[in-house]
Amino acid sequence: MTLLATAITLLVLNRLIKPIQTASKALNDYRNSRKLSVLPTEYTDEAGLLLCNIQESIFEAESFINEKQDLIYMLSHDLKNFAGNPNGLAKLIISENPPESIRNLAELICESTDLQFRYIENFIKLLNEQDQEVAKVSTESRIITFGSIIPFINEQLEQRLLDKNIRLTIVVEAQEALLKIDEGLLIQVLVNLISNAVKFSYFDSEIKVRIYTEDSSLVITVTDSGIGFDKHQIEELFKKFTKMSRLGTANETSTGIGLYLCKKIIERNKGRLSAASEGKNKGAEFKIEFDV
Repeated sequence: MTLLATAITLLVLNRLIKPIQTASKALNDYRNSRKLSVLPTEYTDEAGLLLCNIQESIFEAESFINEKQDLIYMLSHDLKNFAGNPNGLAKLIISENPPESIRNLAELICESTDLQFRYIENFIKLLNEQDQEVAKVSTESRIITFGSIIPFINEQLEQRLLDKNIRLTIVVEAQEALLKIDEGLLIQVLVNLISNAVKFSYFDSEIKVRIYTEDSSLVITVTDSGIGFDKHQIEELFKKFTKMSRLGTANETSTGIGLYLCKKIIERNKGRLSAASEGKNKGAEFKIEFDV
């Protein structure tokens, strides 16, 4: 009798566990490879309701991802067009054999828009990977020479710095590093961080960027002496569409997504981005760290 009771118990447990195992496998298949499974619907108990809910949730998630990807592709197409217009005009100017000073300016426009193209392409790739919940990051490392990226940073920030008469000091103590981040993405993150510092800095002040190694890490800091923030606000800084979005010292507005994207890009490329401030009107420091 005991053996019979045990057998019946195991049979019942197996019938209860089987739909849960099926649901678990379907979820794992979708999370790992976006594979859509068709779950069985013959169960009429609580387990059957669970399977139906999971099936519906998977299909809703897939529909949302597809709609979002369509919007991403449309956005990327429009952004490329906007960047392509000045690029085409600059190349046309170069083809007319202008004076050297004008040629140099046109070449800078070409370099800047080429960098924007790379940023758009990498950003779209980042969003697609995020949608697919693919945690894989490129294992290919590349040598980043910091002296070569500084001109691109200065070029994109020159007018903003002039508008508030802010001095940008870049101290390069580490000439190069082997990193897993695309050079264009790193430039864009630094430009965004420095632009953020400009926004919250006072007129006639200074922003310092320092690139150095510490222990086994490559460290980049962006430090200002602007309006700062309270320590309890740090987590809010990096949220998407943060409620902490504020006007700059010259009433500059913000979309509220800049720091969120910077953090996502750095973390996707095996780095860390943090922020610190001693409080109101005591400036702020943003720190990027990569293990090298």
